[in-house]
Amino acid sequence: MATIPVTGGTGTLGREVTDRLRTDGHEVRVLSRRSQPYAVDLRDGTGLGAAVDGVDTIVHCATQPRGGDDTAAGHNEAAKRAGVPHPVHVSIVGVDRVPLGYYRVKRQVEQMVEDSGLGCTILRSTQFHDLVLRVLAAAARLPVMPLPAGVRLQSIDTGEVADRLAELAVAGPAERVPEMGGPEVQELPELARAYLRATGKRRPLVPEPLTGKA
Repeated sequence: MATIPVTGGTGTLGREVTDRLRTDGHEVRVLSRRSQPYAVDLRDGTGLGAAVDGVDTIVHCATQPRGGDDTAAGHNEAAKRAGVPHPVHVSIVGVDRVPLGYYRVKRQVEQMVEDSGLGCTILRSTQFHDLVLRVLAAAARLPVMPLPAGVRLQSIDTGEVADRLAELAVAGPAERVPEMGGPEVQELPELARAYLRATGKRRPLVPEPLTGKA
């Protein structure tokens, strides 16, 4: 059995990855800014040395959705410093095609991992169901429900991605592995109407045209 640190181990995906690895008998070090005994700040490296001491694999689930993802720089630096041969990184399907700022940052992070000189594994996934739910719930707070026009989603259950990451963590470096997506492609208005039915709300849907390259 292996000792595997999971960055962002208290987050939506990190918690499930941690559970899978522990169920399989591995020792997991949960890395986040508040978790003990491995309280780690990936932005400045605080606590990283002890957290990655003696491990062969790091699973990187931490991210910063609001702004640049400098957590990955800390993750990579920790892996290099500890001589960890196998960082496992989760990314997003379409980061090399969708012209959104956050996606561009995620692609830069992928490149950073690929160029690190370490034997890495990168898994791209579509959005999680819970993210779609949060987006729709936020839109439904208004008297009308604004939705970006022409958007389709193929969201996936977080647990399925966690299962795959747990498998990849104990396998050898595989570079970029096949992408994961949910079972069905759905139009955003279709999902919005399903949300409104489920919550008993009534809102007119207002399509908002995307601008620029998006």
